[in-house]
Parts: sequence; structure tokens; C-alpha cells
Amino acid sequence: MKKTRLRLFLFSAIALFSLVSAVSLCSPAQASEEKDFEKCACENKDETAANNCLVNIREAYFKENKYSELVDLLRSLCPGNKDIAPSLSYNIALSRYQQLQYLEESKNWDEYFSKGNDYREDIIKEAGKAIEYLPKNSPQLLYSKLLLYKFHKNQQDAFVEEALSSLMSSALEYAGFGKDMAPVKEVADSLLAYEDKSSAKELYKLFAQSLVNSDIKESELKEIAVGFYKEGNLELSENIYDIYIERITKGLPKDKLMQELKEIALLFSYKNSGLHDLLYAERVFKNIEDVLGIASFDEELIYIRAFNLEKNKEYPQARDFYVLLLKNYPKSRYFDEASFKAGVISVYALRDLRVGREYFNQLSDKEQPGIYSLLSLYQLGLLYQWEGQTPSAKDIYNKIIDKAGQEFAEILQSVKDRLSEIEAGASIEYNLKSFIDVALKEEYSNLNMSKVDLNADIYQPKAGEGVSIGASVYLASSGCFNVELQYLWSGDLGGARPGIRDPGVKVSFQNQGTKIIGLVLISPSGITDYTFDLVDVR
Repeated sequence: MKKTRLRLFLFSAIALFSLVSAVSLCSPAQASEEKDFEKCACENKDETAANNCLVNIREAYFKENKYSELVDLLRSLCPGNKDIAPSLSYNIALSRYQQLQYLEESKNWDEYFSKGNDYREDIIKEAGKAIEYLPKNSPQLLYSKLLLYKFHKNQQDAFVEEALSSLMSSALEYAGFGKDMAPVKEVADSLLAYEDKSSAKELYKLFAQSLVNSDIKESELKEIAVGFYKEGNLELSENIYDIYIERITKGLPKDKLMQELKEIALLFSYKNSGLHDLLYAERVFKNIEDVLGIASFDEELIYIRAFNLEKNKEYPQARDFYVLLLKNYPKSRYFDEASFKAGVISVYALRDLRVGREYFNQLSDKEQPGIYSLLSLYQLGLLYQWEGQTPSAKDIYNKIIDKAGQEFAEILQSVKDRLSEIEAGASIEYNLKSFIDVALKEEYSNLNMSKVDLNADIYQPKAGEGVSIGASVYLASSGCFNVELQYLWSGDLGGARPGIRDPGVKVSFQNQGTKIIGLVLISPSGITDYTFDLVDVR
């Protein structure tokens, strides 16, 4: 027993000695450094340098999640220095904000619920004090107002709009002083993260304009735009590209201007992986057309522009460019796809059955049974069947069976389904018939695909690759009640069987070609709208 007690005593003594040694080795240096920062913050005449010292103190405490300790320190710091008081208030508010975030992330609900309201009161009170005394040209005024905006936005309370309005007013006023614009960009970044794109865009324009006013060279401007694109900040990248385009349009020879504009348009055009913005790409394409003329578009550029317009559901314009491709490049490798899509858009988007059939017919007459020839034949047969001309439909379906080999298993299955309906004297499968009805019957001509949209996560998948397709609904608010919606999926679903309540579906296709996914939206008031999407299996 005595030996055991002796061992425990020795162990405790060694542990205590180690602890004391550690404190004696580390703490004085840390304490000295902290004291240096405190002295710098309290005595430095330069506002920026003093604030940087406060940041160093703050970051050291934030790193160890010692928020309350930091607040205590800040409240006792620089008692005789009124100039630093607004910065201390801002840092107290920021500390409480970070503390609440940390308590949520760490699920420390005891402290969160017992002291959360006190911390929230500190945020509002201290940020308010900072805002009251900080000058209008101070970056910290922006940060204080941004902090209040984020706080109210997170709380989802009634003060969000007021906080945003005050923040934007100060940001615009700050920009007018022509100082360092980095704080304005930081505010814009935060607004974008909170999905307030219009406000962010307004501030990004100011930041971009500040670059222009600095007499920066065109090459440097382009480099900055590319840099923000690579960072994923499309809004800012586009703003700077706008200024770059304005500059080079005035100075570059036509051949070099075309090269530059084409590069930008392709950068923002659709791609399976990576960043794209179809609307911005179309803006650049339109710029090329306006400045250099439509004749400057080659085969590839016409196709990409048509494809972008199609994926952005700008169907009339998409058809125009697919038709332009057919006219200018009759031997194009995109000819069959462009002709088929011109037919699909004519029938299902523009309700022009006659013109749609013309495009399907010019492909169906081809000798070789290519995928688009077979797809066009199927559309002709489907439309005849829908019109009740079953003998004509049956003849076309049998022609597909004669032409198609086993490599076209998906279209053969669709043909067999339609023939089974004809043999049984039954109507076309309900969802598919509903889609064609809504697209072509006069009684539904008021529906224009504005209340529902389909979007795929990949538009050019490989055979066998999974594709997720989701419906987005745009209906007027119904107050507190959830509207019961039904989704009638039809067309090429790759064997998937989504339910009537499913707003999304996961599909995959084994055969190449353009797949048509149709959707009819039904609300309690009846058929509300319809839409379709095209997925191109490569």
C-alpha cells in the first residue's frame, strides 16, 4: 500500500512538474505577444495598423473557440482610447456571432439556449455602437452592417430588408470615396453566398469599374476575369468580361476580335462538368452577331449557340439556329441531330405539327437506319397514332422494326409498346397521351411552359451513365397550404417508373441519340402546365 501511494505521489509530482514546465516555457511568450498586440491596438495612431493588431488578437482566441474570454478582454481593453472603441464594439459583436455559430455546429445546446439571447443582444447592441461612431469611409462600417445583415438573415426575422438596405447604402457610399474596393467585393461575396444575386451583382459592377478606372491593361483585365471564373465567381468574372469586351470591341481588328469573343462565349457555354452560364454565353453570341454579323458564325459556333438556347429553353431562337445550320451546312456532322430537334421543338414547343412533320420526314427517308432516322420515324408513327390514324402508325412502326437492329433496343421497346396498344384497341399510354394533348390541342394553347421546368444534371451523358432530372414549379403562393401536385412523366425514361408524386427521376440510357422527357403538371385546379427536356446521349 505504501509503495502504491508513493508511485501515485511520484506520478502526480512528475505530471505537475511537466505542466509547470510547459507553462513556463510557452505562456510567457504567448502572453508577451498578446501584450504587444494589445499595446499596438491601443496606442497605434494608424487606424488600419491598430485594427490589424485587433485581428491578430481575435484570431488567436477564435482558433481555440474562446469567445467569451475574448469578449471579456475586449471590454477591458484600451479604456482611455475612444478612437478604438468602435472597432472594439465590432469585434465584440463578431465574437458573439461566431460563438453562436460554433455552439450550433458543436451542438452545445445547454449554453446555446441558456445564454443565446444574451449573445444576440450583444451582437445588435455592439454592432449598433460601431455603426454609430464609425466614419462613412471606414471598411469596418461595411463589415459591421454586413454582420447585422447576416445575423438577421440567419434569424429570418423582420429586420432583414432594413439591414440589407442599410448595408447597400453604405457600400455604395463607401465606393464613392474611391478607396480600397476589397471590402465592397467582400460584401458582394457574402451577399452572393446568401443568394442575393441582384445586390451582389450591383456591388461587383462597382468593383469591376474600379479596376477600369485604375487604367489597367486589357491583358491584365482578361487575366483577372479568368481568375474569378476559375474561383467560381461567375458574377464578378462576367462583370469584368463585360468591361473587357467593351474595350476590345473598340480597338481590335475583326479577326482577333472574333477569336477573343468566341473564346469567351465557349468558356460560358454548356459543358457536362465545370462552370457555365448559358444566359451570359448567349449575350456574348449576340454581341458577335451585332458587331461582326451572323455570317461570322461557323458550323461549330452555330451548333453550340443553338444547343445553349435549347438548354436554356429559348425554343423559338434555338430552332432558328438549328435551321440556319441545316441551310448553311447541309453536310454537317450535326445535320441529323439539328433536323430532329427542329422537328421536336416545332411540334412540342411551338405547336406547329405541319412544320415538325417536314423535319421528321426528311430524316425518315434516309436509306441508312441511323438513330435520328429511326427516332424521326417513331415520332411520325406516334403522331399518327395520336390522331387516330392507326393503319399509318402501324405501317411506320413495322418499318422501324424492319430497319432497326438490336443495337437500337430502346426505340424497339417503345415501338412494341405502341403496337401492343394498337393491337388491343387501346389508347396511347395515359401520361404520354396527356403530354401530346397538352402540347397540341387548342384547348391547352394558353399553357406556355412558364409554370414548370425540367433540368438535368447532365445533358450529354455517355451510354449507361445516370442522369438526374428534376422539376421546378413556379406557382403563385397559396398562403399556409401546401398545394398537392401531380407529375405525369412520359417519353424516354430509360426504364424508370417515377410515381405521380415524384418531382424528379433518375434515368440512364443504353442507346445514343436525343431523348425526349415529357412532363404534365397537375394541381387541384386541373392541368396547370407542361414542359419537356432533351438529353443527348453521346
